[in-house]
Amino acid sequence: MPDTALSLLNHVFGYPAFRGEQAAIVDTVAAGGDALVLMPTGGGKSLCYQIPALLRPGAGIVVSPLIALMQDQVDALTQLGVQAAFLNSSISADAAREVQGRLLRGELDLLYVAPERLLMPGFLSLLQQVQETSGLALFAIDEAHCVSQWGHDFRPEYRALTVLHERFPEVPRIALTATADTPTRGEIVERLALEQARQFVSSFDRA
Repeated sequence: MPDTALSLLNHVFGYPAFRGEQAAIVDTVAAGGDALVLMPTGGGKSLCYQIPALLRPGAGIVVSPLIALMQDQVDALTQLGVQAAFLNSSISADAAREVQGRLLRGELDLLYVAPERLLMPGFLSLLQQVQETSGLALFAIDEAHCVSQWGHDFRPEYRALTVLHERFPEVPRIALTATADTPTRGEIVERLALEQARQFVSSFDRA
């Protein structure tokens, strides 16, 4: 099985080379560091957490407020042979139990979860069990600008995601957004306790 970032990019995702700062971001998170990534839509943000999740032991947990995006990402990853699933309000209780069982058995590479679900005490306890058995590869916090109370996408649940750092300090975190001015970036760093995170700010001049 490919075990380097570039070989995963080539053989799993079908791309010949990284773009921009993708390689540096992947290296940072794969090595266990935190990162804040500001990258335009279509700039390849997803690969910045998907590849480190495959490189590191355990499951990568992706926090996203977008149900449609979860479905699209999981469908695409499954077609590539990646063991991925999602947990949100669109699935039944039985389906949710099945996904959680796969997570606990170490059968998932990536799990997409809504912030409301992640913050449930029972789910946090499940993550603790997973960390103690098969392990957690990383936490990816997508749409991280939702932490800002000044934005139109504000989600109060995002303010509580510091619990990830408090309960799992050894698990790297990567926060990603396409829309964050300088004050919003500062708010993301403060609200998510990412003071030690390496920041990657990509140009928004797309070809």
